[in-house]
This record gives sequence, structure tokens and C-alpha cells, in this order.
Amino acid sequence: VIAQRTQNLLVAGAKAMMIQELKNKLHNGVAHFLYTKKNGEIREAWGTTSHNLIKANVNGRGIDRDSVNCVCYWDVEKGGFRSLRFENLVQVF
Repeated sequence: VIAQRTQNLLVAGAKAMMIQELKNKLHNGVAHFLYTKKNGEIREAWGTTSHNLIKANVNGRGIDRDSVNCVCYWDVEKGGFRSLRFENLVQVF
């Protein structure tokens, strides 16, 4: 999917590794990362998908964001769910 959207296999491979790293960090606690928003701005985010940290905000009726090629996370600063497209990930700290 990333290769199709970016038309670059090298970029797709690097992004895929970053996405997996981000998902691991989100699952294990709070992750710090950067991505490009729809309007072109770079967004610095702190988020998590750790069930222990967000269980009060999960109702279990959503869809798996992987099925629409996005990463969904709980924004710990804004207090709400956010998502980003795979190819828009810039950096994971």
C-alpha cells in the first residue's frame, strides 16, 4: 500500500519498519512520534494503544485501522483518539 501511494519501494520499506516500531511502542506504553497532517503541517504526538492506559475510553465497536491502512492511537495530550496514514509517518523517537 505504501509503495503504491509513494511510488517508491525504498521509502515503502523504511516506512514499514517505522510503522512496526511505532505500533510496538504504542502497545507497550506512550510513544513519541512525528507525522504529516492532511494540511501539510508536521504534528508532534504522544500517544498509546496500551489497553491498561486507555481501557476507560474503549467501547469495542470500532474497526481495525490496519484494514484502512492507518494507525489509530490515543492522544495523551489531547485526550482523544487520532489516526494517521501509514505513509505520513515521519519519525519515531
